[in-house]
Amino acid sequence: MNGTAPQDDPSGETFDINGDPPGLTAVDGLVRLLDLEQLEDDLYRGVSPAASPVRVFGGQVAAQALIAAGRTVSSERRVHSLHAYFLRPGNPRNPIVYQVDRARDGASFTTRRVVAIQHGKPIFTMSASFQIDEPGVDHADPMPNVPPPESLPTYAQRIAPMGDRISAWGRMPPSFDVRYVDDPPWQSRPTEPQSGAHNRVWFRADDILPDDDLLHVCILAYLSDLTLFFSVLATQALSADIERIQMASLDHAMWFHRPFRADEWVLYDMSSANASGARGLGIGHFYAQDGRMLATVVQEGLIRLR
Repeated sequence: MNGTAPQDDPSGETFDINGDPPGLTAVDGLVRLLDLEQLEDDLYRGVSPAASPVRVFGGQVAAQALIAAGRTVSSERRVHSLHAYFLRPGNPRNPIVYQVDRARDGASFTTRRVVAIQHGKPIFTMSASFQIDEPGVDHADPMPNVPPPESLPTYAQRIAPMGDRISAWGRMPPSFDVRYVDDPPWQSRPTEPQSGAHNRVWFRADDILPDDDLLHVCILAYLSDLTLFFSVLATQALSADIERIQMASLDHAMWFHRPFRADEWVLYDMSSANASGARGLGIGHFYAQDGRMLATVVQEGLIRLR
């Protein structure tokens, strides 16, 4: 989960997703972020952007872990699900090592387990399953009726009235074109809890991406952790900028239903089905602009009121 203020400590192995080295676009930086260094068989190393929050962004770790798993699987097999736990906060100033366990290679399905390690301790674990393309039954819930992304204000237009008052909760990676269907939860606050509240956002990468199916899936995994937990705040009529709230991702699951490209518009429709025991549950669906359901996300996170 994102939302903590950046550190000023420049030490450690990082790179700037916003344009370092010169000539690197934000999307180029995102692609480089997911291009892990192979240390040896089934062992990879990733770094964080220079402009990072105090903790490593959970979507980054999930995306990098999925890249590591996918590097050990034949390209004919697409990832169809992942299940992950966030164990410890990661330090963005230091590299993360991803260790892949080749749990199973079956006739149709392949399973991988990945552990992300920092300072000798696991900070994140993931199981991911891959499948060959197979025909079968096909149905999906319809996409909600929302305005097309081109008719909505850009993210820059949304935050312009706030000037320097934009908080860490309202920041978005520059590698994406982001269009909120409704007012962002950090910009407006309901006066009372709203059962069944939805948070809907259009996303797409802000430039053309390489033709790599695994990369597009991993970018969607990265996106899935950006705004999902705001649905819990919207349902509870809470504001991360006003209340003293401690939030952190605990676990994360995704199911990938149909092929897609992350440099084409996808709608992320998010809601919260439950909050109890200092935890909140967010559920999201990604849709293509033509209405196809692309993926489903479920995440539980810590939410403590101070």
